[in-house]
Amino acid sequence: MNHHFLLIVHLLSAAIWVGGHLLLVFAYLPKALREKNQRIILEYEKKYEPVGMPALALLVITGVMMAYKYGVSIENWFHFETSVEKVVSVKLTLLLITVLFALSAQFRVIPKLKNNADKLSEMSFHIITVTVIGVVMLVLGSFVRFGGI
Repeated sequence: MNHHFLLIVHLLSAAIWVGGHLLLVFAYLPKALREKNQRIILEYEKKYEPVGMPALALLVITGVMMAYKYGVSIENWFHFETSVEKVVSVKLTLLLITVLFALSAQFRVIPKLKNNADKLSEMSFHIITVTVIGVVMLVLGSFVRFGGI
């Protein structure tokens, strides 16, 4: 598949994933915390998830495909030998951390949050962490254009 096409899909998916989380952090989360109303977060999540999760899946697929095009196959992941391998390996590590936070939120925090606004602070930590990770991954990806880190 054409590298430029993969890059465009990857960037559009990143805009949806990271942009959606930034919107959540800067628009919805402060209001939910101020009003102590977890429904604000839960309603946003319900609307965002059908768009955000496919975007994340496309990010993973296109990211792996582009890594292969840069010569970073699965055998080279986590070797940290070349500059691009470093970017790919750090992004994969951050992806794993994101998945762990998502699982924690989905199966541990959100079920409690539905009936208890006191869990907003814990959910806030998850939201902010995943957002920061998304921004860091976006910045790391930009380094590939310059040969990696």
